[in-house]
Amino acid sequence: MTTAPPADDPDAGDGRSDFEDYEDAYLEGNRTFTPGTARSAFAHRTFRTVYLGAFASNIGTWMQNVVLGALAFKLSHSATFVALVSAAQLGPLLLFSVVGGMIADAFDRKKALMLLSIQQAIFSIVLAVVTIPHDPNRAALVGVVFVIGVGNALFAPIFSAVVPVLVPRRDLPGAISLNSVQMNASRVIGPVIGAAIYSRWGPSWVFVLNAVSFGFVIVTLTRVALPEAPASGGQGLHRLLEGFQVARVDRVVRQCLTLIAVFSFLCLPFITEMPKIANDHLGIDSKSSSYGVLYACFGFGAVIGALSIGTVFAQASKARLTRQGLIGFAAMLTIFGLLRSAALAYVAILVLGCVYFAVITSLSTVLQERLDDKVRGKVMALWIMGFGGVVPFGGLLGGSLMDRVGIAPVLVGGSLAALALAWWGDLLPDAAAMPGSRHPAPLDQGA
Repeated sequence: MTTAPPADDPDAGDGRSDFEDYEDAYLEGNRTFTPGTARSAFAHRTFRTVYLGAFASNIGTWMQNVVLGALAFKLSHSATFVALVSAAQLGPLLLFSVVGGMIADAFDRKKALMLLSIQQAIFSIVLAVVTIPHDPNRAALVGVVFVIGVGNALFAPIFSAVVPVLVPRRDLPGAISLNSVQMNASRVIGPVIGAAIYSRWGPSWVFVLNAVSFGFVIVTLTRVALPEAPASGGQGLHRLLEGFQVARVDRVVRQCLTLIAVFSFLCLPFITEMPKIANDHLGIDSKSSSYGVLYACFGFGAVIGALSIGTVFAQASKARLTRQGLIGFAAMLTIFGLLRSAALAYVAILVLGCVYFAVITSLSTVLQERLDDKVRGKVMALWIMGFGGVVPFGGLLGGSLMDRVGIAPVLVGGSLAALALAWWGDLLPDAAAMPGSRHPAPLDQGA
């Protein structure tokens, strides 16, 4: 496989000189780039190509995600079944992300990403076939969603390890911010398109279009050279568990991973239970285009929050922004949980999405800047376990509690948990560099 230059090389990510990048900027009217900003990261052509391919594919993913939740609620009118489908979709992140992280740091990342894209596309077609009947088999639905989730659980750590090394380290905060932006911009566009197609033609066509969207990732990967994974030196079980070792010895890494896992479990049930909240609290039919707009408002707010970290707050301390964002998140989740007006809910969920992904992007930046490239894939697998894999299980608990005690108490409880995390989370680095940091000690010393 053709390899790209290492990320510490000033030309990393696109095989071009800084002079050529700045020449492009001049011709486009942007004469200077501030290192670490979103604009600076986007100047690198390989990063830009991969970024746009992922953006197009994620639109299809979010079309599928929002329709799956709405379909699950339509079939059952049960918060518990909605959470079960979400667990089948995201639960594999908790079970298989560590394996994906090992693949990211040991094998050809380009081939792995292409094969996993094909796998998810094939089973999205299978999902379309399963949901053709008016009352599809629920066991088959959950089973196919689980298989797609396994592919995503292996894909996500590999992709997360690739994105940061497509730019020089000085532009890493901007690249992380932009990656968060594309994730959430697709969350805006996908639900609107998905809800419109679902309401007119049913769910199967949505799943077919998601399968087609994986073609953007496959085509993009054929046009770029990705850096080879640096050798970490680990073998067998040690290689599989190396990310846990980094977390054990590095306090900041450990706190980042603990914070995201607890936050996902206790504070985010509102995401998996959005169809129930829309129907029962706000009077919005989860099968309507209005529901797609509600979800899009949340995604648009998340875009603003993520983009702000790479622009307005590019030079601010991300550790402090994480704490401040958790306080803002707690306030907005309480407001959203107490609302009964659909009109006000659109505004509230936009602001909630903004502070939510400002927290996620800041926290991810703190973690990524701390990591050495040799262990990035394995540690990011633990991040994905906490960020995505824990959410459906928090959703199962939250959904069950919503059925018993109501929606508002569950969301207010999540707000209190966010305030506790803001008090507990100390992400400022220690004076001495720790293993797994930007200047790590060899990981096998003392192991």
